[in-house]
Amino acid sequence: MTQFSDTEIQALKACAYALADAARPVTLQHFRSAGLLADNKLSDSFDPVTVADRGAEKAMRDVLAELRPQDSILGEEYGFQQGSSGLTWVLDPIDGTRSYISGTPTWGVLIAVGDENGPVMGIVDQPYIGERFFGGFGEAYCDGPMGVRDLKTSDVKLLSDATLFTTFPEVGTSQERLAFEAVRDRVKLTRYGTDCYAYALVAAGQVELVIEAGLNSYDVQGPIAVIEAAGGIVTTWAGGPVHEGGQVLAAANPEIHAQALTLLREYTG
Repeated sequence: MTQFSDTEIQALKACAYALADAARPVTLQHFRSAGLLADNKLSDSFDPVTVADRGAEKAMRDVLAELRPQDSILGEEYGFQQGSSGLTWVLDPIDGTRSYISGTPTWGVLIAVGDENGPVMGIVDQPYIGERFFGGFGEAYCDGPMGVRDLKTSDVKLLSDATLFTTFPEVGTSQERLAFEAVRDRVKLTRYGTDCYAYALVAAGQVELVIEAGLNSYDVQGPIAVIEAAGGIVTTWAGGPVHEGGQVLAAANPEIHAQALTLLREYTG
């Protein structure tokens, strides 16, 4: 993992905040606006993208061009741009576009920076609520309407006492759904449809598990950094690194992670 000086850490943190600040007004300009149109990225299902997605990512790329032109960029809407520093900013301008076009405030702006080993710092930003979840370099906190509060994951150790979140009840393939349901059937409470906000709630200690499949790196790198800084664990369903996406298991602590992982492995090998 790349080592950073205090000066470099402050520069990266300031840039991450500048990115989130740039994306906020673009997303809010179009949120719950009359006549907002969504293009469909897919031919066989619905994967929407709006002018807000594209505009927010462009605004963030403009910030990086000014503050960090040496860094690479990977964004959902405009792809990969090679840099020379060894660091990559991973951007999802609106994670949860389906929620966004439906008017629900569970979408967010995801920002991460890291190297080939994964993110070292990340932000989950919810512009409408005004909450910014930050994690990295020994810090984990939420800055929002209730002030700045430290983030710490839950110490609930048993699945039978846990709350589980996922965005889609289908959870990928039929085999992946069976694996998810094996965990679902053992937890206290399961909730659906909260997109990236569910990961923020793990970091905040409100819920214990998020299980999803078919994610991309820009869907998960920001949440990984925030959850890990708050004391949680984020891996694949096999227990390995997940910063490149795929099957994601986010857990509040090692004990509950191990229990969920055992069940998932029974169905996916």
